[in-house]
Amino acid sequence: MSTSDNAPIAADQAQRDMRVAVVRTLWNSHITGALLQGALDTLAGAGIEDEMVDVFEVPGAVELTFAASQLIETGLYDSVIVLGCVVRGGTPHFDYVCQSVTQGITHLNSECDIPVIFGVLTVDCEQDALDRAGGRCGNKGAEAAEAALHMFDFMDRVKNI
Repeated sequence: MSTSDNAPIAADQAQRDMRVAVVRTLWNSHITGALLQGALDTLAGAGIEDEMVDVFEVPGAVELTFAASQLIETGLYDSVIVLGCVVRGGTPHFDYVCQSVTQGITHLNSECDIPVIFGVLTVDCEQDALDRAGGRCGNKGAEAAEAALHMFDFMDRVKNI
């Protein structure tokens, strides 16, 4: 039994006791707030109760890896979603931040027992971010929540093999 690659998960397909942590950056908060709302709306639409979702905030994208690792250590969550926005500037700082958070989240996914969903926008300009935070390109926070739901289903299937 398979589903299409981008099919949203209906409420009756999502498990009822999925516990999710969402960590968003305060840097570019007008963008990450919209990403957060998209994620929360998607989780609620899939039947995940509000009390099963905890939201945390960190200063910037580099701190997302540490926050996710600490949340994983609690053993309370089935998935951690990280949301951030890094806008290219005139210095190499963009490259270092993007590389750090990407490698950090990749490492957590290879070493930990729960998925960490990467919802960090890495864009050339603020308009690109706005387009991806509820604008013409959709809401990448909502897509991150869909990924968390899919990965929960995947983990459930693997545990039942």
